[in-house]
Amino acid sequence: MAIDGVGEARDPTGARVVVPGDLWRDKILRGHPELAPHLADVLRAIAEPDRVLPDSVYERRRRHYLRGAGPSRWLLVVVSYEQEPARVISAFGNRKDPRSWSK
Repeated sequence: MAIDGVGEARDPTGARVVVPGDLWRDKILRGHPELAPHLADVLRAIAEPDRVLPDSVYERRRRHYLRGAGPSRWLLVVVSYEQEPARVISAFGNRKDPRSWSK
C-alpha cells in the first residue's frame, strides 16, 4: 500500500519507516509546531538513534531517542511496527533522559 509520506528512513535493523504526511501535519505539527524545521532530525532519530527503548504499553512500538536534536535536549520519535512499512506515530522534544540512560 502506498503511503503519502513526507519522509522515510531505515531503522538500525533495516526496517523501512515512513512519516505519513497527514500524521505529520495533523498530529505532530499541530501538537508540536516547534518541530516544523526538524523533519531531518526526526529521520535521523529513526536511522541513527542514541537509544531505542520498547514502548511501555504497546509491544510493537519503539521509542527512538536522539540527543541534541530538535527543539530540546532529546528528540523522541515513537515508531509503530504494527504494520508494513513501520510508521512514525509521534515525535516531540524531551528534556528528560531516556529510562536507564547512562551518560
